[in-house]
Amino acid sequence: MADPLSADRLVAALRAEGVHVVEHDGWRTHNRNHKGPWGPVNGVVVHHTVSSGTISSVALCYTGYAELPGPLCHGVIPKDGSVHLVGNGRANHAGGGDPGVLSAVVNESYSSQPPAPHEHQGSGGAVDGNAHFYGFECVNLGDGKDPWPAAQVEAIVRVAAAICRAHGWTAKSVIGHKEWSDWKNDPRGPGMPSMPDLRSRIAARLAGPATTNSTPPPPSEEALVATASDVKTLFKTDNVLSSPDGANDPQGNAYWTAESYLRYGFLQDRTTQSLVKQLATKVDGIGSVELDDAQLAALADKVAAAPGLADAIAEKVAQKLADRLAE
Repeated sequence: MADPLSADRLVAALRAEGVHVVEHDGWRTHNRNHKGPWGPVNGVVVHHTVSSGTISSVALCYTGYAELPGPLCHGVIPKDGSVHLVGNGRANHAGGGDPGVLSAVVNESYSSQPPAPHEHQGSGGAVDGNAHFYGFECVNLGDGKDPWPAAQVEAIVRVAAAICRAHGWTAKSVIGHKEWSDWKNDPRGPGMPSMPDLRSRIAARLAGPATTNSTPPPPSEEALVATASDVKTLFKTDNVLSSPDGANDPQGNAYWTAESYLRYGFLQDRTTQSLVKQLATKVDGIGSVELDDAQLAALADKVAAAPGLADAIAEKVAQKLADRLAE
């Protein structure tokens, strides 16, 4: 058992292990602590998102949805091997699980696998995993076909090792969601090691000192290019654009309105909202420091009709992304 790591200690531990960390605005105070305890912490749970695309997956995990508010994890690990921090504290990720598994993790008393779970969220004997586990959502469709790149798996190993090292835990403190709840099957798919094999890799890393050697590559600049293009397209259409990767937006819509893009489409750290506030003064009739839903929608309409402003937004958002990539 241990007290949760502070935000600074978590970031330091991850970077010492060679993890490429992306900190999203607000993550240090973004949590569900008002709904239940956070700690003592006992381990790490690895998940898959059942989604594709870094930007939309991070946005979903930061915000959540009506039935399950965010944060949905502490960090998102996309296919490029970066780690996007979206929450610090209690997060809606593990849900209810088996008390026998929790005991085995706390005591690190099992051999290759913890006992099979027989409980799940809402079942009579379930215990609250959100109080006890760090959670990392890894971008994967979860259909058993979507591949796991080596950089992504390596990032999972490094993230888990960083947290275990910081707490003095062994690799037996790391479990898959499927090992916690009998309702779950994550993580799975080609390229993802079995959980015993993943723990073996984590254990091998813990056997030596923390090192940043063979650092996973930083996020691809493809997102930067796509973002500039998408923003331009957005404001040159009828304010409706199909979602970038086929996923619903955080409100459950299959198509993203301009408002959805402004709120959720790029960096789920309020960067785009800050950008909109700055640009709002350039559009007649919209000058509020805080923009409500109606004002955001009105702004989108005005931006669509304002020559050059769509390009200005695209350039500024692209620069924000470039700054993030350079961190």
